[in-house]
Amino acid sequence: MNILAHPTAVKTARLGFLGVGWIGRHRMQAMLETGHVEAVALADPSPEMAAAAESLAPDARVVADLDALLAEGLDGVVIATPSALHAGQAIRALEAGVAVFCQKPLGRSAAEVATVVEAARASDRLLGVDLSYRETEAMQRIKGLLNGGELGTVFAAELTFHNAYGPDKPWFYDRTLSGGGCVADLGVHLVDLALWALDFPQVEQVSSCLLAGGQPVDAGSSMVEDYAVATLTLAGGTVIRLACSWRLQAGCDAIINASFYGTQGGASLQNVDGSFYTLTADRFQGTTRELLAGPQDDWGGKAAQAWVRQLVQSPAYDRDCAHLIDAAGVLDRIYGRTD
Repeated sequence: MNILAHPTAVKTARLGFLGVGWIGRHRMQAMLETGHVEAVALADPSPEMAAAAESLAPDARVVADLDALLAEGLDGVVIATPSALHAGQAIRALEAGVAVFCQKPLGRSAAEVATVVEAARASDRLLGVDLSYRETEAMQRIKGLLNGGELGTVFAAELTFHNAYGPDKPWFYDRTLSGGGCVADLGVHLVDLALWALDFPQVEQVSSCLLAGGQPVDAGSSMVEDYAVATLTLAGGTVIRLACSWRLQAGCDAIINASFYGTQGGASLQNVDGSFYTLTADRFQGTTRELLAGPQDDWGGKAAQAWVRQLVQSPAYDRDCAHLIDAAGVLDRIYGRTD
């Protein structure tokens, strides 16, 4: 039974918010808009960010850190802190019996991600990651076509995310803190979308080329890449090509695309006029094009809202989160961290 269909049965999830910069506040607002969330407390090292978050949730207590949040008797913690902190903070919350919704990447390596997933399994608590592109109408419609076999046998996919600006915080450019450059930041979405859309097939081979300032980046380098291409070959021969970058001379703010090609047709998500936020989807048959979805702008908080809906129905461990390890393993292979 879906308790959200019966208002008298709905419980309100008591949430704490760790990190309330722009992305943290945006996800807070999206969660509050569900009507199933009470923002109990928030923590951020910046008084300015904390004050901005208080304007969204004036009844929330401003506390010092994660330990203080966990002392509030929460149902869940929302983590939007630098990448190096994600795994440790998520584990601490899960071991305290609190569900977690975390910004991507969940960890800087598959090993880190695996430790978080194991903590969720051991504590029997819900774990979610903000892989928001899954929740767009465009990708939901494409996923429906793929699930229904309407594109025939999918033999190729091409996914791209070029950001003409790049991050504005120094920690993104420190490999020990970020885990990597544009692949860890943007490629994580591409790998997740490709594997999720195709029901997490086995990845047999991975090859990649990473560049920084136009020069190759070696696997052991301390530099982070600002341009990357990778090819994944799946069991059965399907080929996935990925490309992502920061500060590319692209002629627009962003290029975002996820295209799937089968023996009976194709389908593609794409951004509109270089926008980071406006997405559409089309279906292809030969030289013809049919609009599937869009344009859609208000999708960035959909993954957060989906996690809230799942949390109020059950805070228990969802074994699908084990696929997060699969995607992280592909990122490791793109970086040359494994064979």
